[in-house]
Amino acid sequence: MQSEPVDSRVRKVKKIVIYAAKIAGLVVLVITIFAAGVGVGNGNLQFGTFQSTQNKDLPANLDYSSVESLYDTLRANYDGDLDQQKLLDGIKAGLTQASGDPYTVYLNAKDAEEFNNQLNGTFSGIGAELGQDANNNLIIVSPIAGFPAAKAGLRPKDVIVEIDGKSTAGLNTAEAVTKIRGPKDTNVTLRIVRDKQDLTFKITRQDIKIPSVKYEILQGNIGYLQITQFSDDTTALAQKAAQEFKAKGVKGVVVDLRGNPGGLLTAAVEISSLWLPKGETVLQERRGSLLVSTETANGNNILQGVPTAILINDGSASASEIMAGALKDHRAATLFGVKSFGKGSVQQIQRLAGGSELKVTIARWYRPSGENIDKKGIDPDKKVELSDDDIKNNRDPQKDAAINFLRK
Repeated sequence: MQSEPVDSRVRKVKKIVIYAAKIAGLVVLVITIFAAGVGVGNGNLQFGTFQSTQNKDLPANLDYSSVESLYDTLRANYDGDLDQQKLLDGIKAGLTQASGDPYTVYLNAKDAEEFNNQLNGTFSGIGAELGQDANNNLIIVSPIAGFPAAKAGLRPKDVIVEIDGKSTAGLNTAEAVTKIRGPKDTNVTLRIVRDKQDLTFKITRQDIKIPSVKYEILQGNIGYLQITQFSDDTTALAQKAAQEFKAKGVKGVVVDLRGNPGGLLTAAVEISSLWLPKGETVLQERRGSLLVSTETANGNNILQGVPTAILINDGSASASEIMAGALKDHRAATLFGVKSFGKGSVQQIQRLAGGSELKVTIARWYRPSGENIDKKGIDPDKKVELSDDDIKNNRDPQKDAAINFLRK
C-alpha cells in the first residue's frame, strides 16, 4: 500500500490492472500494495510527465565512464553467469535508490505489471502493504483485513528483519515484495521485531482480490463505510453508498480508514468531495516553496452536513490521510482512533521503454490547514486504543466510540 501522483493537468489516471498491492511500498513500500500481497504505500499516485527545475544545477548527462569501467572489470573477472538485462535494471534501480527517498523507485517490466495489477486490488501474496521507516528498516505499513498477513497476526510498523531466513538489510521495498510474493498455497516465513519482541510468522500465500469499499446501515440508522484502499473503482462505489445513505436518511456516517495504505489521489479528492462544498481545498501540492497545484472539492457533496466520524490508525496512510485531514480541517468529520502513519509525499508514474516504469516523488502534499504530515501523521480528535485483548475477543472500541458519538 495501492495510488496516486502527477501534474494536475495530467491527473487523469489510466485504468490499470494492477500495489499488486500497493507496490503498495508502504508508504514506503515505495511502490503502494504489491503483488506480493504486500504493498507500497501507494500514496498519492499520478500518471504523466512533470517538469521540474529543482535539480537544474545537475549536468544534463552523467559521465558513465566509471560505470563502464566497473562493468568491464566485472565481466572480465566474475566467476559466474551475468545477465545483461539484470545488470541494466540494477544500474537503474541503484540510480533511483541514490535519491535517498524510499518512494522513488525504478520498476522493471515485471514489477511494473505487478504494481499496476495491485492498484486494481488484485494480486497474489500475503495481503500487506510494505514500506520503510525513518531508519530505512523494512516495515509492515498495513496488513489488509481478512487476508493472510492480518490473520497471521502481523501489525502496522512491524519491522521485517528476515524473509525465509535471509536478512532484509539493504533491501528496498520492491525487492522485498518480490521475495515475499509467490504462487498461491506456498509459504513465506517472516522474522519480525515488534517493540522488544522477536517473532516469527509462517504465512501461506493466497490469491487476493480486495474490495475497496464495503458499506451497510447499522442499528440506529448509522451508515458504515469502509474504504480499504483508493482504487479506480472506489469513487463509484463510495458514491453509491452515499446515495443510499442519503435516501434512507441516516443519522450519521462512520468512515473506516483503518489499515488503508492509500491509493489514487483522484479517488481521495472525489470521495472527500462527498462532504465538502464545491471549491473547498482538499490539499495543496508543493515542490519546496513552489505551489504546484491545489485540489478542490468537485461539488458532488451528497453527504454535506451529515454528522460523520472517521476511524484512523497507524496503518492509515497517504490518500487516506488526505481524506481524513481534509474533513478534519473543514470540520466536516470527527476523527477517532490513534495517530495515522504519516506519508506526506506525492508520487508520479513515468512510463519507460520496454514496459518499465519510474515511480518518483514529485511533490509534498499539505492539508487545508497548511500542514504537511510526513513522518508526523494526523492525531485523532478522540483517541481510542484497540488492545490485543480487544482483537482477541472481537471487540472494536474505536468503532463503538464513533457510533455512540453519532447517536447522541
